[in-house]
Amino acid sequence: MGDSFADFLTRLRARDGDAPRQVFERFSRRLVALARQRFGGPLKHKVDPEDVVQSAYKSFFVRYGDGELEAAGWDSLWGLLTIITLRKCAERAAYHTAQRRDAKLEVPDAADWPAALSREPTPSEAAELAETVARLVVTLDPDEQPVLELSLQGYSTAEISDRLDRPERTVRRVRERVRARLERAQQDAP
Repeated sequence: MGDSFADFLTRLRARDGDAPRQVFERFSRRLVALARQRFGGPLKHKVDPEDVVQSAYKSFFVRYGDGELEAAGWDSLWGLLTIITLRKCAERAAYHTAQRRDAKLEVPDAADWPAALSREPTPSEAAELAETVARLVVTLDPDEQPVLELSLQGYSTAEISDRLDRPERTVRRVRERVRARLERAQQDAP
């Protein structure tokens, strides 16, 4: 990464595969941190900062390739990527706070919680759940099993990520795969 900026631009224009990687290595951690700061409250669970940064990189490389963007040095490149990332953050926030998708509307009414929490499953419901979980666990890869176990114990994606020292994005994807398998199994059930 000690190359001059002019050499870097030459390699980027020539579509040298190492040039995009150099941009990624130089700026990704800071861009993800910047994006993460933009999403608090309900949006924290709706938007993956890494996905926002990937989208920002895609926009940058497409627009740079089309000749729409120019950078005079590493600082101006950082500025461009920052602006693109912040705009992507604003777009995602606007999308998830639109009236029909407002994440704040997804929070259940606090008055409904006591009734839901006080009801114990019937013995047949508990047995069916245990059987379903047992069938599901054997289909999982060994690295997916702890994610399911912690999910069933009520841990959030962020908490599982911390406990297993795995990226939230990875934990979220494992949980989505497990959920999809459960939905398919439910559809296939008689």
